[in-house]
Amino acid sequence: MKETLSGVVTRVTGASYIVETADGLKVRCRTVPSTVSENEGANLVAVGDRVGFRLKVSETDMAEGVITRVEKRCTALVRRREVRRNRSKEKEQVIVANIDQLVLITSFDDPPFNSRLVDRYLVFAESEKLPLLIVVNKIDLDEDGMVEEDLEVYRQLDCNICLVSAEDGRGIEELRELLHDRMSAFSGHSGVGKSTIINLLVGREELRTAETSCKTGKGVHTTTSSAMFSLPGGGYVIDTPGIREFNLSGITRENLRFYYTEFLRYMPECAFSSCSHTVEPGCAVIAAVESESIAPERYESYLALLDSLEE
Repeated sequence: MKETLSGVVTRVTGASYIVETADGLKVRCRTVPSTVSENEGANLVAVGDRVGFRLKVSETDMAEGVITRVEKRCTALVRRREVRRNRSKEKEQVIVANIDQLVLITSFDDPPFNSRLVDRYLVFAESEKLPLLIVVNKIDLDEDGMVEEDLEVYRQLDCNICLVSAEDGRGIEELRELLHDRMSAFSGHSGVGKSTIINLLVGREELRTAETSCKTGKGVHTTTSSAMFSLPGGGYVIDTPGIREFNLSGITRENLRFYYTEFLRYMPECAFSSCSHTVEPGCAVIAAVESESIAPERYESYLALLDSLEE
């Protein structure tokens, strides 16, 4: 019987998977009907999965193998669930698995910093029980330090924040330390420099980059699927599609309030236990907003997101 090796899936390409072992061996693998998964109700293999595999004879330069086992996922970023034809159960489409933190890449300008997007990621990360690192790129364009005004509310929430410039290298080493020995999923709007930052971190050009459209002010998408890259010194970064690709179906109008963490200390004082913090009398959250104990812009963000959720 051939020896079973262990590795991590770093890329999914059609019906094949690139698996990397701890000593750096890269193997192109496929699954077979006998492949065992410890993850019911989800796609068989995703980037970040820890798998067992066996090598087979290869006629190509890259080693080839067969995945025999997919281990239980600790965490998963999930695309919207799909109902398979002729089956009553929904199936999760996992984008990436087993990450330690979610990294939101934003920019000071071109495109401009978007606090509503940051708030959506904070809600998503809180719902998934994942640490969120907010990275602001293009600080070389911020000669007067204006971005600090936008970030003040997030510093008061004790958010992890890193300011960088892919143009002149500022903050890249600090970011590298925050990623050291961790599996980090990068996400964010296109045009903010996500691919350029990943290329700087891994020390080689792995990803295509795209300029921001002059006509729309928005970036041109370069990420359509997830891919993982090892960091010199330890750790991995995973390039992922934006948050709209992730499954937000678990966030409802009823539970959204629990993911705005600054609300939590005031919620027990509300007159109604089911208070939505919108129109109810005796709402302690609204009172805190009026006294600016809760930032009014965060409350406005809550109302906007609440309005966007389905009943």
